[in-house]
Amino acid sequence: MEAVGPESCRGIAVSGAEGRPALVERVHFRVTRFIMEAGVKLGMHSIPIATACTIYHKFFCEINLDAYDPYLVAMSAIYLAGKVEEQHLRTRDIINVSNRYFNPSSEPLELDSRFWELRDSIVQCELLVLRVLRFQVSFQHPHKYLLHYLVSLKNWLNRYSWQRTPISVTAWALLRDSYHGGLCLRFRAQHLAVAVLYLALQVYGVEVPAEAEAEKPWWQVGGVPQSSTTSLTGDSWTPQTVNKRTPWCRCLSQEPGEVFSDDLTKPIIDNIVSDLIQIYSMDTEIP
Repeated sequence: MEAVGPESCRGIAVSGAEGRPALVERVHFRVTRFIMEAGVKLGMHSIPIATACTIYHKFFCEINLDAYDPYLVAMSAIYLAGKVEEQHLRTRDIINVSNRYFNPSSEPLELDSRFWELRDSIVQCELLVLRVLRFQVSFQHPHKYLLHYLVSLKNWLNRYSWQRTPISVTAWALLRDSYHGGLCLRFRAQHLAVAVLYLALQVYGVEVPAEAEAEKPWWQVGGVPQSSTTSLTGDSWTPQTVNKRTPWCRCLSQEPGEVFSDDLTKPIIDNIVSDLIQIYSMDTEIP
């Protein structure tokens, strides 16, 4: 499983950063939005969709945007992600969903020469993507970390505070939207998971108990209790067994680690939050 870090794609930047044209970032935003919407219509789970977005972003980290049709690359990324994450998709379904996306009133394509040309293009582009990425198409996503962090947070926060604020729903939505940009290539999975959870807490003004008196911030101390087990299905998280409230300093987690992220700093969180806000700003500018 490949962990993509900042050094993996230094060329990817948010709109306006490092001289990268805003127009290019808007194209990537539109195409990843297409990947997400097509993925939902194809019945893809969260992880395969995230893998498809990461494959797309990483491909154009290596290749100039003008070299290939980004939507063809996106369709191939969806097809390849289905294989990588063992949620296999038929090329015919991908073609029909994509055709309906661009032509909402159109009928499914007939099995004619145009269809077979599109199918061959997707397959050939898939081989190109694999060669460009040197067959490194398995990624470590933030989803499993966010799942564990949410269980820990729910275990520590006041029950009524947790029930009246949609922290988990907001955190999952922020994580999903982060794939519109290249955050998945610039930041570690654990850092992204903590940052979206941090932002969700800030949005609703929820404070972690005893945070002011603690020697370390909550993301450097806590984890999931050993007796807690969780399952992740689709876009939701379900704690099957949760201990009673346990202080952060006494929490020991299962995989993926004993603490949230002991190498994470506040400036890193601020950078991730800033990039997320710029993604949402871009969304308001694109019809």
